[in-house]
Amino acid sequence: MRQASAVTFRFAAPPDANAIQAIEFEAGQRFASVGLTGIADAPPMDIERIESKIAAREIIVAVDADATRVGFVMFEPQPTRIYIQELDVLTSHAGQGIGAALIEQVAQHALARQLTQLILSTYREVPWNAPYYRRLGFRDIEAAELDAHLIERRDAHIARGLDESRRVFMRRDLA
Repeated sequence: MRQASAVTFRFAAPPDANAIQAIEFEAGQRFASVGLTGIADAPPMDIERIESKIAAREIIVAVDADATRVGFVMFEPQPTRIYIQELDVLTSHAGQGIGAALIEQVAQHALARQLTQLILSTYREVPWNAPYYRRLGFRDIEAAELDAHLIERRDAHIARGLDESRRVFMRRDLA
């Protein structure tokens, strides 16, 4: 993977699992500031799930000059696209373009696999969610455009207690 300024990007390795869990937990704390305490209070992913995603090469980490993992993106390849499951950057490193660079890493990975889209689901009004992704070239997917896989994912979100009325699926077409 490539290097951008003092941050490098690479596929996660088994020793990264605890750092990924810690980044997810710390990044989740920001949601308390926008009234989404359920996210802030939620436990991070279990280590077994993280290790499974690492083994599948479906997590890319951002590592700073001090060898500290400062962010990650977790994704799921699908037949014609990649579904971005989670993107987290430590608050101390927010606003430095790391999230955007992680998205670009996934976009390059998708293009190398001849996949044509990135898809994600996020909160409509949270500043570092849908408004941020729109700046990165994503567009909202209308409910009528959801395919069976995305409807299934939406139903899984509802089953987990997420308020889908506050969320939106988004898509970025890749050239």
